[in-house]
Amino acid sequence: MTTPHRPQILKPSETYTFRKYFDLRFAPADILQELGATLIKSNINFPTTNNQITRLTDLKERLEEAIQRVSLTSEAARREVLIAPILLEIAHITQATINIEYPIEINQFLRGDLDYYLQTQHQILVVEAKQADLTRGFTQLAVELIAVNEWISGNEPILYGAVTTGDIWQFGSFQRDERIITQDLMLYRVPTDLEILMKILVGILN
Repeated sequence: MTTPHRPQILKPSETYTFRKYFDLRFAPADILQELGATLIKSNINFPTTNNQITRLTDLKERLEEAIQRVSLTSEAARREVLIAPILLEIAHITQATINIEYPIEINQFLRGDLDYYLQTQHQILVVEAKQADLTRGFTQLAVELIAVNEWISGNEPILYGAVTTGDIWQFGSFQRDERIITQDLMLYRVPTDLEILMKILVGILN
């Protein structure tokens, strides 16, 4: 007996922004399958820098003080107090350009603003997880990686991104030829895991 064909999640008559994927309640693997990608969960072997992060102690102290003094209940607070200082320091180290709310449009299924898009000769996406929901935030990140794959030229085989609540970060990658999204098994906490988090971000951009 054949299984009936499942109805499409993505409706051809509708337009989908990146934020709209966050609101979809379907399984991430099912959503990505409709965009021609496969989702796996595995440890990612990142490029990391061996160089010392010279201003790490100062950044860690500022983040710790901010966590103590600022109520981090709003998304704006987490963006300004936890995410932005880390990304500004990464940009300082790597000479990256930071694009904030960077608009791209591929088609009706792939369009919207990238929260943070850092560029050197390489690039990384960073998505702020709305409502501090990493799971649905990762779905949004995965869709954005698929879109960036269409947006950029160049022959980099793997694109990287991260989703963050501010105090927790999770990475993802997109193998462009195989169209495989990998959700990293590790979570990195700020400020506890700040050094390794910074080394991964610098390693990807360098």
